[in-house]
Amino acid sequence: MIKNILPIILTILFASCEYEDFDDNKDVESPLATCVDGIARIPGTDHEYSCLNYDLMGHVSLKEMDAEAGNDCWGWTDQTTGREYAIMGVNNGTVFVDITDPTNPVYLGKLLTATVDSSWRDMKVYNDHVYIVSEAPDHGLQVFNLAKLRGVESAKIFSTDFLYNQYGQAHNIAINEETGYAYTLGARTRGIHALNLSNPLSPQLELEAPEFGYSHDAQVVIYKGPDQDYVGKEIYIGSNENKVDIVDVTNKSEPKLISTFLYDHQYTHQSWLTSDHKYALLGDEVDEVDPSAGYELKSDAKTRTIIIDLTDLDNPKHHYDYYAETKAVDHNGYVNGTEFFLASYTAGLRVLDVLNIDQKSISEKGFFNTFNDHHDHDHGSYNKLSTKQQDPGDHIGKKGESEAFNGAWSVYPFFKSENIIISDINSGLFIVKKQN
Repeated sequence: MIKNILPIILTILFASCEYEDFDDNKDVESPLATCVDGIARIPGTDHEYSCLNYDLMGHVSLKEMDAEAGNDCWGWTDQTTGREYAIMGVNNGTVFVDITDPTNPVYLGKLLTATVDSSWRDMKVYNDHVYIVSEAPDHGLQVFNLAKLRGVESAKIFSTDFLYNQYGQAHNIAINEETGYAYTLGARTRGIHALNLSNPLSPQLELEAPEFGYSHDAQVVIYKGPDQDYVGKEIYIGSNENKVDIVDVTNKSEPKLISTFLYDHQYTHQSWLTSDHKYALLGDEVDEVDPSAGYELKSDAKTRTIIIDLTDLDNPKHHYDYYAETKAVDHNGYVNGTEFFLASYTAGLRVLDVLNIDQKSISEKGFFNTFNDHHDHDHGSYNKLSTKQQDPGDHIGKKGESEAFNGAWSVYPFFKSENIIISDINSGLFIVKKQN
């Protein structure tokens, strides 16, 4: 009889332990600051942020990162352990933060810049490695094995595992994870520069096409949109300063320009495809400001997103312009499902519903503004930058003096946990999450 009852008792005890762990996890994930009536205020401090439907889960300051300014960000999920990591660029390197418990982010350390400090750093992840470029002179492409983060318990300085030095400075990098190719962007006159990453610590150059010009940013995908002529092809969508170029890069020895999208450009900065590849959401980084007035915001500025109809890749068309109520410059934006997550500098993260984009209807579902320049204190959390270097897309050296180019630089909305990271130029890393 006892032998029959014992397994039942053990099962009940095991289930009870699981239940207790679940409750503990719920407690651990209580937000650092809950968004109430449009404000998320960190208890016990005077730090508050404007918000809608998004709570602040955690924050890592620039002071903790030993940095003066932030820039881009990306994310990595360790498939071996299930842990989630934020990767953020700062002026003097790239930092790594374990955000598995978003209310208790753990700063793991930094990979130092390959040469000198720079306001620009960009990174993407493929096959458990991160690939990092920078505008720092002679920087090249840093490759770092992210598996080294496993088991790290205190902050440390990491070393580059491989340095690709076939170019010096570059502005950006895109990786097509379906094909395993990295595309260096903005390496001056190199044009499209494609590296095969089949051996992660020995990238092999397979395509360099200077005739396609300078790309400030790009997205490269295996196309699955409505144009049947290109389904299954590897398509490069390049934001190329004054236009968007669409290139078939399937055959690395013979890339082909499919078409060019032209519009009333100021500076073509970045675009991202909807999930069905039917539309591209394009951000122009200068259309909300007046270059003749020191790149300050126009008095009637509203954040604009240009929607491109890609039903026919040979003939992209202007679908319409979405104007938000925010008076801010848009920067990096990414689509996940039917939502567009847009980093809008001094307006922070904006989350847009693009489900009805066919009907020219986009609406804001929520936001979290990481920028709060009204604080005259920092407590290690805010760094007011008086002057930043100009963006290479500026060319005249004035943009960095404008207040409009502070705040949220980028966002990463692809974690399974639905935690979202925001990299803020002045205040470091923010982890936010949609309210239930």
